[in-house]
Amino acid sequence: MIQIAFQSSRQGWIQEFTVKGHAGYDEPGKDIVCAAVSAVVQTAVIGLTDVAGVHPEHTQHKGLLHCALPDDMSKEQKKAAGVILQTMLAGLQSIQSGYPDLIFIEERMVD
Repeated sequence: MIQIAFQSSRQGWIQEFTVKGHAGYDEPGKDIVCAAVSAVVQTAVIGLTDVAGVHPEHTQHKGLLHCALPDDMSKEQKKAAGVILQTMLAGLQSIQSGYPDLIFIEERMVD
């Protein structure tokens, strides 16, 4: 199962997220669910850096990606990052609706 955890501020801004695990839909390299999740998440990270100009702290290992936004973003960067990450969440929720037993999404509010 792929587990995705979002941490958002009380204002609703996603501050960080973690994606871990494997869907197990098919063998590695042929798993369309893992590929879909990976494509959505990787596109969001690229969007943060290349489009929004945000340089998040992120680590990536096989079956794990963690991304945390920096505290020193401009107002424009926060807005762009918010749109990118909300779009990522919507895409992941869409994939989850098709494969509810393979993806778990958790959203937490933090101070």
